[in-house]
Amino acid sequence: MKVTFLGTNGWYDTVTGNTISVLVQSEAFDIILDAGNGIAKADRYITQEKPALLFLSHFHIDHIAGLHTLVKFRFLQGLTIFCLPGGTELLNTFAAEPFTVPLADLPYPARVTELAEGVHRVPFTVECRPLVHPAPCYGYRLEVDGKVITYCTDTGACENAVALARDADLLITECALKPGGVSTDWPHLNPQDAIGIAQKANAQRLALVHFGAEVYRTLDERRAVQDEFEKIFPGLIVATDDLTIEI
Repeated sequence: MKVTFLGTNGWYDTVTGNTISVLVQSEAFDIILDAGNGIAKADRYITQEKPALLFLSHFHIDHIAGLHTLVKFRFLQGLTIFCLPGGTELLNTFAAEPFTVPLADLPYPARVTELAEGVHRVPFTVECRPLVHPAPCYGYRLEVDGKVITYCTDTGACENAVALARDADLLITECALKPGGVSTDWPHLNPQDAIGIAQKANAQRLALVHFGAEVYRTLDERRAVQDEFEKIFPGLIVATDDLTIEI
């Protein structure tokens, strides 16, 4: 299974990368986690012959801005978008005239499925739980091809993130803050918080994404996180745009 980090910034695009989107290529599906501007690069990596599944964590603009590029794709088996309850109305407002091409007018079938908190078959198993964020936000646990991939962004440290990441092969979570950084009014994670979640959950690997664009202004600042913390969590992945790893 391949995981490609299409966009790794939080908030806005900079020279360090596009806003958040992650591609998971399983045997039978192309799975996309969030639709920041990085999603526009997905067709560099996939044939578009498999069913495409897009999981949206929430509706802050850096996680959905790339929806306007859906019209460029040609998903031969269609696209299913999964989101929080109430998300269909939001999507049909944002992905609509005069902003962009409506979902109903895309050149392939696209449908929206709202997921209640809990465990679902889609047809693989996915669990969704709310995270700690100013807007309603889901974390996801995907069980695909005998692997577990957990995706938790945006969030502060919380038990739901730990539960979703329990014994995961890969935990993908955010790193909006610098080491030791704290944000109480707008919860996000620093590297120590993210590592703490991974360690409590016994996650095998940890990938950091969603680096605050106004905080991590250069890739060297991300590399400093790698240098400082990989000895604490061996195999730590400090993601950059277009990095591909095997799980």
